Amino acid sequence: MPGTRKLGRTTAQRKAMLRGMVTLLLENGQIETTLTRAKEVRSIAEKMITLGKKNTLASRRAALAYITKEDVVTKVFVELAPLYAERNGGYTQIYKLGPRRGDGAEMAIVKLIDYVKPTADKKAAKKAEKKAKEEAKAAKAEAKAEAKTEEAAAIAEASAE
Repeated sequence: MPGTRKLGRTTAQRKAMLRGMVTLLLENGQIETTLTRAKEVRSIAEKMITLGKKNTLASRRAALAYITKEDVVTKVFVELAPLYAERNGGYTQIYKLGPRRGDGAEMAIVKLIDYVKPTADKKAAKKAEKKAKEEAKAAKAEAKAEAKTEEAAAIAEASAE
């Protein structure tokens, strides 16, 4: 039954850890953790997405009380809830990875189903913006150099007369 695992921590530490992990999962679309933590995170993350599907002020406040970043709450209500509007639960998947090298703990990846991370678009947009700035800077420098050569030619022409 979800929510009954102690995970070797005190209540406050466990709640803080799970809040952080749920926030990261909803922000990035996937996280890598141990299998038992993954099962706990899945349960809570699905509850947060269900709150997003209700889309009331009370559900938004309940999500804000648990998720640690406001922009992640906005993402849940604006992006994720419409994405899973037709799905009744089961918004996450757990993939087992095998034992961790240091202590042999069973590792897993928790992923949001059907979620495509938009960071590739953001990175491409940033690259294009940076390239445009560099081109504008180069054009400005070229125009400045051209103006200097015209000015030098005008001075040379004036001194020749």
